[in-house]
Amino acid sequence: MLLADFGTSYTKLFTMAEDTEPRIVPTRELDPTFMADLATGHNAKRRGRESVNELIALAKGGRRLIAEPDTVLLDCGSRDIKFIRYQGFEVADMGWNAECGASMGFTIELLESYYNVDYTTVAVPKTGFSVTCGVLGMSNIFDAVVTGSSETEAVAKFVRGIARNAFRFAGSPDKIYLSGGLCDNPLFVGCFPCEVIPLGRFVLLEGLKGHLRTKGLLLRPTP
Repeated sequence: MLLADFGTSYTKLFTMAEDTEPRIVPTRELDPTFMADLATGHNAKRRGRESVNELIALAKGGRRLIAEPDTVLLDCGSRDIKFIRYQGFEVADMGWNAECGASMGFTIELLESYYNVDYTTVAVPKTGFSVTCGVLGMSNIFDAVVTGSSETEAVAKFVRGIARNAFRFAGSPDKIYLSGGLCDNPLFVGCFPCEVIPLGRFVLLEGLKGHLRTKGLLLRPTP
């Protein structure tokens, strides 16, 4: 059985009983006829024989990976941000923001390539821009460069603004479990004003595995 998380920029794949590790494929490279047996993500209904809502998959995946009964899981993708708040091992609240979180992950990756920025070497800035939309927020970078800031400094302030916006969207908790490709971006992770525990890019795939075991939300973490 093929499981797939069809992200905007990248698709994560896992074949039950065959793969030992998930695979990542650029979504644009998928054949138009490519189908998965069980899918989540923005193209799940079109490319999956059975689909699971992204928030449900995220909630189930978090319960499989997080042992704490009360915590917050934040997923930062290419085109939107989502959060799950657990209380007593149950889902107490959840949210999905495709407007104020528009294209934040995609924009951060685009800036890395355009300005040739290495996010592993950039220090966390002391201040940042007020950013509520990845696309519209780029104007802050252009304005800062024009007034004398270096391109790297301007991009760092943009990333800080994106991280702080996501932090507030998640309810400004003391600790966040982070999901998505931005887990691999040390600048983004370091810009949060709280403890951050990255879970990686395959949390939603874990949720699909959980879906195979139960049709409801998992209330306890499973091995």
